[in-house]
Amino acid sequence: MSCQGCSKKVEFALNGIHGISAGVTLVPPVAVITMEQHVPTEILQEALSKAGDYKILMAGDHHGDLPHNKVLPSPVYAGHPEADHPKTITKSGTGKYYCPMHCQGDKTYDKPGDCPVCGMDLVQQPVQKLATQYSCPMHPEIIRDQPGACPICGMDLVPIGGGGSDKEEDQTYDRLLRKFKIAALFTVPIFIISMSEMIPGNPLFNLMELRYWNWVQFAFSIPVVFYATWMFFERAWRSVVTWNLNMFTLIGIGAGVAWLFSLLALLFPGIFPDQFKTHSGNVYVYFEAAAVILTLVLLGQLLEARAHGKTNSAIKELLKLAPNQATRIVDEKETTVAIDDIQKGDLLRVKPGEKVPVDGSIKTGEVTIDESMISGEPIPVDKKPGDKVSSGTINGNKTFTMLAEKVGSETLLSQIIDMVNSASRSKAPIQKLADKISGYFVPIVVFIAVVTFIIWAVYGPEPSYVYAFVNAIAVLIIACPCALGLATPMSVMVGVGKGAKSGVLIKNAESLEKLNAIDIVVIDKTGTVTEGKPSVEKVISADAAFTVQDILQRIISLNSSSEHPLAQATIRYGEQKQIKQLPIEHFEAVTGKGVIGIFNKENLALGNEKLMEQVHAAISPELMEQVKDEQKQGKTVSYLAVGDHAIGFVVISDKIKESSKEAIGKLQKEGLQVFMFTGDNEDTAKAVSETLSLDGYKAQMLPEDKLNEIKRLQQKGKKVAMAGDGINDAPALSQADIGIAMGTGTDVAIQSAAITLVKGDLNGIAKARLLSHKVMGNIRGNLFFALGYNVLGIPIAAGVLYPFFGILLSPMIAALAMSLSSVSVILNSLRLKNVKLD
Repeated sequence: MSCQGCSKKVEFALNGIHGISAGVTLVPPVAVITMEQHVPTEILQEALSKAGDYKILMAGDHHGDLPHNKVLPSPVYAGHPEADHPKTITKSGTGKYYCPMHCQGDKTYDKPGDCPVCGMDLVQQPVQKLATQYSCPMHPEIIRDQPGACPICGMDLVPIGGGGSDKEEDQTYDRLLRKFKIAALFTVPIFIISMSEMIPGNPLFNLMELRYWNWVQFAFSIPVVFYATWMFFERAWRSVVTWNLNMFTLIGIGAGVAWLFSLLALLFPGIFPDQFKTHSGNVYVYFEAAAVILTLVLLGQLLEARAHGKTNSAIKELLKLAPNQATRIVDEKETTVAIDDIQKGDLLRVKPGEKVPVDGSIKTGEVTIDESMISGEPIPVDKKPGDKVSSGTINGNKTFTMLAEKVGSETLLSQIIDMVNSASRSKAPIQKLADKISGYFVPIVVFIAVVTFIIWAVYGPEPSYVYAFVNAIAVLIIACPCALGLATPMSVMVGVGKGAKSGVLIKNAESLEKLNAIDIVVIDKTGTVTEGKPSVEKVISADAAFTVQDILQRIISLNSSSEHPLAQATIRYGEQKQIKQLPIEHFEAVTGKGVIGIFNKENLALGNEKLMEQVHAAISPELMEQVKDEQKQGKTVSYLAVGDHAIGFVVISDKIKESSKEAIGKLQKEGLQVFMFTGDNEDTAKAVSETLSLDGYKAQMLPEDKLNEIKRLQQKGKKVAMAGDGINDAPALSQADIGIAMGTGTDVAIQSAAITLVKGDLNGIAKARLLSHKVMGNIRGNLFFALGYNVLGIPIAAGVLYPFFGILLSPMIAALAMSLSSVSVILNSLRLKNVKLD
């Protein structure tokens, strides 16, 4: 399948088989079939073959005519060789162009052109070009990383590849502008000739008779129809052949009929009844209507091309953050290299005011980094050796060196750009309404135009056929499925870009819509409510046979193989105390409980009370009382057991983020309930809950407990958002209606979530919630505007006001209104750029 029309055909064909109920999706290309009794694949294939050139395979079966992961090309349309059409590439491909109405889901194309479904001009997807190289136009063998002069001929070096996406967008705009100028150049004289009857004395007719001026109009219309706006007729023809009826179907029929009628009137005036003739015996011609309509539609396309560039301006701003080059240190010597040449482990120097080239950690120097372009927070962040820095952020006033850890597409900036691009092309569920309406829209409009012609021809005043013809064309021209189709994707694109600039990354449009209906927000504790930077307060021994140093040594030895934040805190503490790590055998991390291992035949266990129960380690009442006292203060405590009894514990504190209470208060004011699910103990959870005034909490929860509790809430009809940052949160994040990951957390959590807060701050949830409100309101406004426009415009064009007010709508005015309707939807969407999320 290559388009929504295909998927509808396939679905219709499959549902035509007795005893089958089928649902078909385009991306992925899957048919989910429910059968009353087994139907052989051969019968399914036979039905599909009758519908078109479609093949069906069982899921996982790739041995047929369709090799696994094969990319299907776009269909080749009659009269249009494949070379003239963009090649379709799946979302995992490298295509740079997409349809702004997302007719084929998130398919992209590798060359510009028009959408094979709706006919709209494809829009270029902003892409990250890590390093710009320059070459001499006369000596292409000269390639440099920086602009300058050619060492051979002295000419200025120019960017290789045309200079990037902005220039390509300008080329599209320039192409349309050039065609519009030509169209306007010939349309204006046609319009003047046509309107000359309104000039007192009609000076033009003193030069020539009307029939000769009609030939002049015909001659002037040829460059308009067959050059400047011929693409509209190509799109209209393609839409009919593929039965993907769209805006250009109506334009092609309306303007095409007007122009062909006029040509016949010139060549064969005798075949027309007197009703179609003027008092001088000439047949009415509509060259001016066809030319003006097409020129105004072209103007609309021109304005849309300019507006489209602004809808993804946020992504372009992110792209500009990536520097082109960096300073690499090799053998204590500095060399300037392109970003593409940086490898993991390279030592880089970042000077004051420069952008951080890749993701990594500071090796030497204490600096202040401006991270506002990624996190959305204006206050610079202090960094010291060992701290992480991200590509695109800006160094303050001190030089530092860093180790490159993530390069190319692995950097946070690249991932943000990729996520924003994907989300911008995704469909929100609300768009299904627009898609459904659009599927019936064009046939209904054509039917209304036919009915309009018949009613005016039968009941209209003389010349009734002329009124019927003009009003039918007006109905075809004023209808605008384009505005309906753009209503959702434009808002989503601008909204997702706005979120990215504010540190809120939206994975898809569906999550943006769902967030608007959330009832409950569930949050994790460590790294979500707290700073995620735990530190060891003290280590306590409860056994005379073991000193505090002995206990600490076993704790850091066990934790040396763990990546948990609490484990890293104990390791840092051990390094400060200069404690040597012991060799641990049979290490195992017990999810949600702790870690176990063996040292010198000692069975060691470090973790919470549940782990102690699992390893059958006894805890003395005195030790348990000490631990509870610490937990009541909101601190985390891990027991250490040797063999079958606990010998001590470590106290770890993790400061609550200053913004957590404020963010939770904002969410509660909006009517949301906020609960905390944590693997920590009851006393610690209770202390944190009381501090933050939460609506409730659950302690000592394993990953499966969090998952099951969210399922339970959903079974009650609640819409649940889950915010977390750890691997143990990933199942709950996936189960929740909306998973929200802290950008400071693990990659697994981020991949499991629908929304990522770059800064890892709960205030980001409030921002995301507000953004969801604004985007959904904007979409509803666009849909109301587009539907309202068509509901009002079509009857007016049909002449419903004529019997009462004598008002008729000229097809030329209808064309202007149709073009401006789409532009208005885009401009309304652009208002989201000015929304304040703080």
